[in-house]
This record gives sequence, C-alpha cells and structure tokens, in this order.
Amino acid sequence: MITANRLEHVKEYYFSQKLREVAAMVQSGKPVINMGIGSPDLDPHPAVIKALSEAMSHPKAHMYQSYQGLPELRHAIASFYETYYQVGLDSTSQVLPLMGSKEGIMHLSMALLNPGDEVLIPNPGYPTYTSVTHLMEAKPVFYDLKETNNWQPDFDVLEAMDTSNVKLMWINYPHMPTGVDATITTFDRLVSWAKQRNILLVNDNPYSFVLTKKPQSLLARPDAIKVAVELNSLSKSFNMAGWRVGMLCGNAAVIQAVLKVKSNMDSGMFYGIQKGAIAALKMTPDWFENLNGIYKKRRALMEQLVTLLGAHLQPGGVGLFLWARLPEGASDEKAFVDKLLHEKNLFITPGSIFGSQGSGYIRFSLCVPEKTIEEAIKRMQS
Repeated sequence: MITANRLEHVKEYYFSQKLREVAAMVQSGKPVINMGIGSPDLDPHPAVIKALSEAMSHPKAHMYQSYQGLPELRHAIASFYETYYQVGLDSTSQVLPLMGSKEGIMHLSMALLNPGDEVLIPNPGYPTYTSVTHLMEAKPVFYDLKETNNWQPDFDVLEAMDTSNVKLMWINYPHMPTGVDATITTFDRLVSWAKQRNILLVNDNPYSFVLTKKPQSLLARPDAIKVAVELNSLSKSFNMAGWRVGMLCGNAAVIQAVLKVKSNMDSGMFYGIQKGAIAALKMTPDWFENLNGIYKKRRALMEQLVTLLGAHLQPGGVGLFLWARLPEGASDEKAFVDKLLHEKNLFITPGSIFGSQGSGYIRFSLCVPEKTIEEAIKRMQS
C-alpha cells in the first residue's frame, strides 16, 4: 500500500512510541513511575458523574446529537467564559463544543489552510501544531521562545518577519511545556500585530486554572474577538481528559468555517457526556481551590525530586508541569531521560520533543499522587 505524501513529514507521536516501551517494562515487572504525561489522575466532581448517569434515562440519550452541541452546553460555556474570564460570547455563533480541543487543532487547520500556506508555531510548543500543519501540506514557520525572554514572543523578530504567506499563528498560554503564563502586554501586542497583518491568532488555553493566580483568556483583550479564537478544554481543570470535551470560542466567521468541517467528521457528542460537561462548567471557585491545593503539595514534592536530580527548576511556573534545565555537565536530554528510566524506573519527558528550543530541558508531570512522588524521591536517595 502506498500512503499519502502528507505522511512523509509526520512521525508517530513521541508518547505513543515511548509509552509502548514503558508498558513493556511494566509488563516485565519493572516498577516504572510515569511522570511523563499530563493525564489527570484525580476524579471529576461527583455532580459530573451524577449528571452523566441520570442522562442515560433520557429518551434521546442514545441518538445522534447536534453537530453544534446541546444549546444548554453552549450556554454553559458562554456563562463560564463570562464568569471566569469576563468575556461575553454569543452562545449561538461564537461557541462550538468539541470532542476534545485536540480535534479543534485539526478542524481549524482543515478549515483555514491551503497547501503552501504558512503557519507560525511556538518553539518549544505542542508537537501537534506542527504535525497537523504538515498534514494540511502547509508550511510550519517556527518562532522561538527563550528562557532569557521569559518564554514570551520576541516582537522585534516578529516585526521583521515576512508574513505575507502566514495564515494563522498558534499561541499557548499558560505555555506548555514551560509553564509560563502570558502577560497582558504580550496578549495586547499580539492582537495589534495580528490585526495589522490579517493573521488569525489561535490561543490553546487548557491550563488557565491550574496553579495560576487568575485565569486569563486572550479573548478578554480589546479587539481580540476580531482576530482570534481560543481552544479550551475540560480535561485538565475538571479531571475529564478521557471524556474528550473541549470548545472553540471567538470569531464567529471562523467558528462557522470550522463547523463546516466538523459536521462532515462526526455525528455529535454523546448526550450523557454533554450533560456531564454542563455540570462541570457550573462548578464554583472552591472546586479549583481544592484542586490547586492538591497540586501545590505535589509541586513541592516534585521540586525536591528536581533538586535531587541536580536539575535547575524554571521559577514561577503554572499548569500541570515542571520545566527544568538539565544538570551541569549533562547535554543530551533524551539520553538523560533514558538513563533515568532504565536505572531508576522513572519516566520523565525530554524537552527536545517540543522543538529545538526545548533542547537541554526536561519536563515533569504533576499528575502523580504524593506517595508516588515520595517513592521517586526515595529511589533517587538510595
């Protein structure tokens, strides 16, 4: 079988490949502790489970659902944005529920990109932005984020760039993998810059409630709705990663274009999951306070582990990950990760999988119970 040319530039996702190796080690009896991926290990709120369970008896529960989601779900998303981000959205035209925000990356790209179009992608950044761009036969153009600039875009470089073929720009704050949050100045300058160049900004925003001082949305900035959309997700903030519930919000014309793609790709989100999502979006601030109380304790323990490894922690990080520079004398993060995996049965993530600017860094996930982190610390002390 001859595969499509578009696959020539797309590799298997790192975690897909590496987790097979980890699974094989576990199957052989190795006590591997996985600190590599950001898959929340905590439960959703009981009200979410109850809403899902009660939805099973609805007469339309097992039928095809609307491509746009239940009107109540769209309204819940709009209310959530109003309450926590101070963003007013029209639930009919500016909100589109998704089966996880990851599908939104594909749908947006399919709706907007032609072969040869250019896409600005953060380096380091989420690898899927690059993979999907290649699948669309568009051209990734990387803009570097550096520790010396607190992982914010370098606007001198952006201003000097030829953007005549750039269609859209991916941004991701709070940033994965570094854990740095955007400043208001960054958001405002990006909106102004994109408006001048007719470039669509897409902010991927799944971490805004995890260990942040205040949740931020790009759409809250003046004029952002004219040039931007935002992806968001219930995976991280509500412990619903496997439920696959996300959303696309913002510019109505973009939402409509994405709906054309989405309506040809699926047949609507399962009714019970939508009802559970509605319940989640109604959570009060104490839900996030309790969740962050757990993550603060985990982070404190994880910082001890980072210190024992001799790595240098990125200060002030938010979100589900710790980002650290390799210990002095270590130069190959993949070799460092493999050595730790096979000698101590600890799996962490090499920074280089997120781009060349991630070289020399490693990432730790907070989706690990305190007792498990304590066990990892003991292994490093022995």
